[in-house]
Amino acid sequence: MMSVFDDLMAFQRETEALAQISGRLGWDQETMMPRGAAEQRGEEMAALEGVLHARRTDLRLADWLDEAEPQDDEDAAQLRLIRRSYDRATKIPADLAQRLARVTSTAQGIWADARAADKVADFLPTLAEVIALKQQEAAALAQGGDLYDALMDDYEPGATAETTAAMFDRMRPRLVRLRAAVLEATAPPKLDHHFGENAQMRFARDLAARFGYDFTRGRLDLAVHPFSSGSGSDVRITTRVVETDPFNCFYSTIHEVGHACYELGIDPDYLLTPLGAGVSMGVHESQSRVYENQLGRSPAFTGWMFRQMIDRFGEFGVDSPEDFARIVNRVQPGFIRTEADEVHYNLHVMMRFDLERALIRGDLAVADLEAAWNDRFLADFGVAVDRPAHGMLQDVHWSVGLFGYFPTYTLGNVYAGCLHQALRRDLPDLDDQLSRGNLAPATGRLREKVQRHGGRYEPRDVIARATGAAPTEAPLLDYLDAKFGALYGL
Repeated sequence: MMSVFDDLMAFQRETEALAQISGRLGWDQETMMPRGAAEQRGEEMAALEGVLHARRTDLRLADWLDEAEPQDDEDAAQLRLIRRSYDRATKIPADLAQRLARVTSTAQGIWADARAADKVADFLPTLAEVIALKQQEAAALAQGGDLYDALMDDYEPGATAETTAAMFDRMRPRLVRLRAAVLEATAPPKLDHHFGENAQMRFARDLAARFGYDFTRGRLDLAVHPFSSGSGSDVRITTRVVETDPFNCFYSTIHEVGHACYELGIDPDYLLTPLGAGVSMGVHESQSRVYENQLGRSPAFTGWMFRQMIDRFGEFGVDSPEDFARIVNRVQPGFIRTEADEVHYNLHVMMRFDLERALIRGDLAVADLEAAWNDRFLADFGVAVDRPAHGMLQDVHWSVGLFGYFPTYTLGNVYAGCLHQALRRDLPDLDDQLSRGNLAPATGRLREKVQRHGGRYEPRDVIARATGAAPTEAPLLDYLDAKFGALYGL
């Protein structure tokens, strides 16, 4: 006979399946959907969000959660996550959830057009509407508490703006010192060669497979803003191509493979359950960043990559693996977060964290955002923003309502630093494997220690269990100092 727990899980599996359909609509919107379908897609997304919200607030859930008896720790973890989702969903009015789904779906196209035209004014009214709705959502969730904390909890359970800001304050001085020292050293040359789109995409697919991406359960497409979508047996990734900068394609691909492999690596017994997805965006980002940076940009792996690129593209003006490693890891101030080097990247995130926190709290008006962005960027990076597409219009996140998401990028880097330290400890021949293009020992270790658990443990517990210590920023900062000190002869 079916138990109460079985009834609950059967209901939850249908909800998870519908959520996957919603995610697939989002993937299609970014990759295949004709632009003229944006308004209709907004209605479709709103309708589906209405169905999902009704299921997530179904009155039977409260009874099932009260009566269900877990048989083991996995059952207890399922109940914990279902209760968290139920408590959150019941605080948000259904009409607000649908309005958010509709507005953020259409806002994405408005943002893309404004970005292409470099016209901030075309996006500001829509952004103001998105922020107003997110403030309403935050107020409903916070119930008198901090609005930004309420939004951040959706992406990194247990994290707060106060503790995150304190960590950022500890990190910033060392990052700024390292940046200053590197920028005073001799910079490596830039690539000056043409790399065709088809050849780039062939190598990108080969890199994805080498890092463990399963093309029988996924696909690689092009998008304006690379992303990963899905979980279980259907996890899709995107990349982008710049024919004068192949690293944009290759490292976007490796980054998204890290996200995808997390989802693909989860215990299949958790399929279409709350445990069947990554536990937080910070832990998710730890996988994409360790794949991309500590593994993919390591001098050992770039030595292998250098030989591959000569075979595939012919001579392209770089004389040695050592020079190639320095070019791959070139440090320079730049406008675009997704193209930033490891030294500058977290400074981009810290700026966005401060700005969006002020927006949600009402301390910064939407009309003043562009000026605030430009002033802060000049102060932090020493370069004046030259156009809106290189400034406040560059990221898709605010158009789709992802407030509270940006800090998880740096949290992910911090977690990646801890995981990399553990990989070096547990795999003493790691560099030898990487120099032969063999990622299996490292990615296999990450799958065993992190990915297979899905949502079973709380985010910080996942990292602590994988590394044997509570996560801190020290391993990341030590890694950056050592790596760039060696590359730049500091």
